[in-house]
Amino acid sequence: MPKNSKLLMGWFCPTLGDTRAFGDPSASVPQSVELFERVTLAAEKAGFEYILVPNGPMCWDAWITAAYLAARTTRIKFLVAVKPGYILPFAQAKMIATFDQLTHGRICLNMIAGASQTDAAAEGQLASKEARYEQMVEEVTLIKRLWTEQNVEHTGKNYRVHNPTMIPSVYQRPHPSFFLGGASDDALELSALHSDVHLFWGDHPERIGEQVKDIRKRAAKHGRGDLIEFGMRLQVICRESEEEAWAAADALVPPADQLGDANWIAKYANRLNSKANDRMIELSKTVGRKLTSHLWTGITEVRPGAGVAVVGNPQQVAAQLQEFVDVGCSSFCLSGYLHDEEAERFGRLVMPLLNV
Repeated sequence: MPKNSKLLMGWFCPTLGDTRAFGDPSASVPQSVELFERVTLAAEKAGFEYILVPNGPMCWDAWITAAYLAARTTRIKFLVAVKPGYILPFAQAKMIATFDQLTHGRICLNMIAGASQTDAAAEGQLASKEARYEQMVEEVTLIKRLWTEQNVEHTGKNYRVHNPTMIPSVYQRPHPSFFLGGASDDALELSALHSDVHLFWGDHPERIGEQVKDIRKRAAKHGRGDLIEFGMRLQVICRESEEEAWAAADALVPPADQLGDANWIAKYANRLNSKANDRMIELSKTVGRKLTSHLWTGITEVRPGAGVAVVGNPQQVAAQLQEFVDVGCSSFCLSGYLHDEEAERFGRLVMPLLNV
């Protein structure tokens, strides 16, 4: 994904299921290959360049799902997770290169080293969060070398390779793009070293602008200050009128005193070890449900992760996104409920207003 003046737009594949209203079982859409394909095709038709295939305890396997969906699409790229210690670097590099060749360059990588210590341990990764970040640095450094160098020799803390044969080589040059979303110091340093795109979660635009400056300074220490790009991971609720958009938001997430079992903060916050999630909780508790006239935190009350949503009519949504562009962001990774319907609306109503 070369640097250019146009915005890079991504969507999200809900491999953990979809919903029209949190807390209402009748509104849920279960996981299925039909759902994943429907959303991915809608995103491709809407003009999104890539789709994030998530990786988590409640999700279907991202690599197998992405491979299946790649065979049923023609243009859209797949943003798939690389997690430290799950696959040996040589095997991971060969797998990615094969995907890259088979799809003529429709793969990009999402570095995930932090998040839940509980979930990592449950899956067999017993290293601390800090150790996982250290392992991720070694792993991605080695993977990039395997794609770009001959006769690679490496003896590190976690891995060793001795001149392996890397066939096939990657299709994209010099290699597929790397993304990272995170807010800890370890995450920022990893991004500075290896990310093509650092993804922020929703926050006040001026705060994002300060973080852009900080990470660019960190990247400059590695000679990458002008190479790293920045994006926003946001939810979107767009309708033809502002009134319709807010009505859809209210239907998606009921008032806080009506959340009941849908309130994820009460149930899961103690098992998360993430500065980014901590910031989502802080925003929800300190600013209420509105950060700005069109940035809404309601979704953060019912699910972990990047829950801040842009809410409004097409012009308002585009204007809110432009505020992030003005502070240094050149891409967006978006999602919305239902994911196929929101992708279609965004492509029809908002894409024409953006520089994509």
